[in-house]
Amino acid sequence: MAVALILLALALLAAMVGTVVLVIRDGRGQIPLEPSVQPWTAGTLPSRPYSTLRRI
Repeated sequence: MAVALILLALALLAAMVGTVVLVIRDGRGQIPLEPSVQPWTAGTLPSRPYSTLRRI
């Protein structure tokens, strides 16, 4: 039983270390912005707020 607990603890430690390594290699969650050339629409929803679409 003690051997199983030790193996479980080692597996959990390896999973935590692996997660930290992946997060650090990924740039700590920073996703580069990809500017769109044309404004997109999703049905009737514009890619910009309605307040910026109105030009007075």
